[in-house]
Amino acid sequence: MAALVEDLRFRGLIHQMTDPALEARLDAAPLTAYIGFDPTADSLHVGNLLQLCNLRRLQQAGHRPIVLAGGGTGLIGDPGGKSAERNLLTDEELQANLAGIRGQLEQFLDFSPGAGPSRAELVDNADWLAGIGLFEFLRDVGKHFTVNQMVSKESVRSRLDREGSGISFTEFSYMLLQAYDYLHLFDTFDCRLQMGASDQWGNITMGIELVRKVRQQEVWGLTTPLVVKADGTKFGKSETGTVWLGAARTSPYQLHQFFVRSEDAVVGTYLRYFTFLPHGRLVELDAATAAHPERREAQQVLAHEVCTLVHGETEAVRAERAAAALFGEEVAELDAATLLDVFADAPSTVVDVARVSGDGLPLVDLLVEVGLVPSKGRARTTIEQGGAYVNNRRETDLARVVGTGDLLDGGHIVLRRGRKDYHLVRVA
Repeated sequence: MAALVEDLRFRGLIHQMTDPALEARLDAAPLTAYIGFDPTADSLHVGNLLQLCNLRRLQQAGHRPIVLAGGGTGLIGDPGGKSAERNLLTDEELQANLAGIRGQLEQFLDFSPGAGPSRAELVDNADWLAGIGLFEFLRDVGKHFTVNQMVSKESVRSRLDREGSGISFTEFSYMLLQAYDYLHLFDTFDCRLQMGASDQWGNITMGIELVRKVRQQEVWGLTTPLVVKADGTKFGKSETGTVWLGAARTSPYQLHQFFVRSEDAVVGTYLRYFTFLPHGRLVELDAATAAHPERREAQQVLAHEVCTLVHGETEAVRAERAAAALFGEEVAELDAATLLDVFADAPSTVVDVARVSGDGLPLVDLLVEVGLVPSKGRARTTIEQGGAYVNNRRETDLARVVGTGDLLDGGHIVLRRGRKDYHLVRVA
């Protein structure tokens, strides 16, 4: 296995370091490092995935990772990357969100005593921020920074420069709170490294400066590149919104398909960021994409690895089976929830169960009714030419009727014309 820094360099994961000496330090004695996550929802999302993987890489290299759930700063909101003020959470909302993401964090890191000195820690900054008084905070933290410094930070300046926008004092104070987090973790855990995306650079350097001024100790910061799509837009969004790591919000199948649809231009980068495959295998997949992009081998591997990392091998295999069922008779083996996931984008029609009971409903009539063909004549031609499918089984009998024996789990029937035109019949 490659040394940590060599691995980070190969994968393109180092954007900025506060000190070049950090490279040697990462490959020497173990460090304690942290990354913060704001609990703005009851699930993390794929935009958090890179930082979760980075903490895992640190732990595998023998370092001690700290996951900071921003229960305190989450009430304030980080202005970085935001175009408007964040809605403030109630305490009840915050606690529900924290409870939701704790289990997800534990899927990536080893929090058990068996991990020894590299055992991961999960902390909530509300535990120390909630108890600090205003005067105490201004005296012990605020006095070490000038307004000039704070305004010069990109996360603040971008908001001030945007016409019709601004920033409240609440969000303006965020960087001071995050700096205090670093000081607290240094005092409590001897934490000497903070990591994050490149848009966190200003906040990270504030924390380093506070530790230096107050404790006269050297600590470091490391940022990774922002993850974007091939067109430069924000990673983690799909046509339907955010892609979540929690199965209740984004199913394993939907997560799998999100990565299967990765563009050729970025799939190699995503494989480096979001998987733990050896360097040789990554190079092989780069070559496969260049030589045979139509096979989408790299995308299939990426989707499998990420789905396994987030949901486990069993769910990854189920997602792959569901994807294969899109064109095969295995569709009959899918449960109702997975079936609806697979055909979420297909049009659907509700048919009364009485119409498919008894003698059933002629396939010719049903194809016309759901709009897969414009007329009964076209329906007959489609069937005769082998272009009509019921539950992905080709039907060539003009007398074919659709009945209760065709119902899949949950009372559904999948109709298809040709290779790509699907329609989901919901029998109720």
